[in-house]
Amino acid sequence: MDIEGLKAEIQQISLILKSLSNPKRLMALCAMCEGEKSVRELEGIVGISQSALSQHLAKMREDNLVKTRRDAQTIYYSISHPQVVDIIGYLNRLCSRKQVPEI
Repeated sequence: MDIEGLKAEIQQISLILKSLSNPKRLMALCAMCEGEKSVRELEGIVGISQSALSQHLAKMREDNLVKTRRDAQTIYYSISHPQVVDIIGYLNRLCSRKQVPEI
């Protein structure tokens, strides 16, 4: 691992991991791995109020993890970078193999 090269990226890596560490944000990101979702769709999947979800989505937009597309009155969210999908997929595979110690 190139530690010197990592120094420039460490802030972005930290932001991604911070978002992934929140169960509600992770659930929303997992849903978006399948494609863009409307706020209403995400609200049903994540199981929180629209106002709480909006706060999580705003934080993920601020951290450049998700992007939006507006169609009339509906706002659709999708993952900004394919690498985020790769990370979530890797974590899912790791956990499904029972290689992660339970906490």
